Amino acid sequence: MSEERRDFIDDNNGTQTSSEEVASLMRALAEHKSRAESNLAGWQRAQADFANFKRRIEQEKEDSVKFANANLILKILPVLDDFERAVASLPKELSTDPWVEGVRHIERKLRTTLEAAGLSAIKAVGEPFDPRVHEAVREDCGEQGVCLLEAEKGYKFLDRVIRASKVIVGNGSELAQTQQQESDDSGISQ
Repeated sequence: MSEERRDFIDDNNGTQTSSEEVASLMRALAEHKSRAESNLAGWQRAQADFANFKRRIEQEKEDSVKFANANLILKILPVLDDFERAVASLPKELSTDPWVEGVRHIERKLRTTLEAAGLSAIKAVGEPFDPRVHEAVREDCGEQGVCLLEAEKGYKFLDRVIRASKVIVGNGSELAQTQQQESDDSGISQ
């Protein structure tokens, strides 16, 4: 045998195998290993994706159960608003009437029940305007970007806004007039 051509004996059938065939087999083995590693990595990604999918589905199911009552509560809010307006507009001479006390009690009981279910009022008056929880219905004279009045109370249900507060927001014009008057007054006294 020549040194340039290295032959090997195949143990299986006793025939000579050339170095080209061995190199070809080594390349095929490397290719199959590469494919196996690729398949393993793909399988691991698919397994991780499936685990994430299961977690996401469980979270969605949990949220669905948690917020199932939000639609019902949203439909009850106008009733709570009506009770609050009725109680707020009572004449003083009727405030001691037992019937009026009964209405107040019903309003408190409704609010307490809704709060126990996860409802909470959004604070608006005097707060900086936040478009995530407030809806501006009008601008008026007052401090720039501050909620001056609440036209309709807003609510959160389990930390999710179900009805934004409808507010009147200050446009800064009154503040500008006050500052102008102060500067005019200080200029006169000098």
